Amino acid sequence: MEKIRILLINGPNINFTGIREKNVYGNKNYSEICKYIMGESEHIGREVNKEIDLEIVQNNIEGELINIIQGAYNVYDGLIINPGAYTHYSIALYDAIKSVGIKTIEVHLSNIHAREEFRRKSVTAAACVGQICGFGPLGYILALRAILNLTED
Repeated sequence: MEKIRILLINGPNINFTGIREKNVYGNKNYSEICKYIMGESEHIGREVNKEIDLEIVQNNIEGELINIIQGAYNVYDGLIINPGAYTHYSIALYDAIKSVGIKTIEVHLSNIHAREEFRRKSVTAAACVGQICGFGPLGYILALRAILNLTED
């Protein structure tokens, strides 16, 4: 069975889902979201006859996120990232994503394009093959399926 390694990176404040702004981010806490994603990845793996080795990490510190992305080089087949607030201004995260050459999809729980003006621009999305936003935790599953599709060749 083919094995695919995927790293899911969550940025600042994602660990406070279920606590902060429930009307925006929903009621599921971070642990519940991670459990949901892991369960779905196992289901999808069986469906496509692949062993999905999914690792989920979260960090609030920009430099640590860069270290995590750089550490993925030559280790992972795909990246899924929710850069949180760094989405809107972190050229450093953009550069890190570009530097590793790993197919990356940006995910946001909320629809950033329907929120405050300052949240509508993503500087990190241009380093990614695509962006999924506005579907809550389902966005991670859609990204997982997209990564599998992109890495089939």
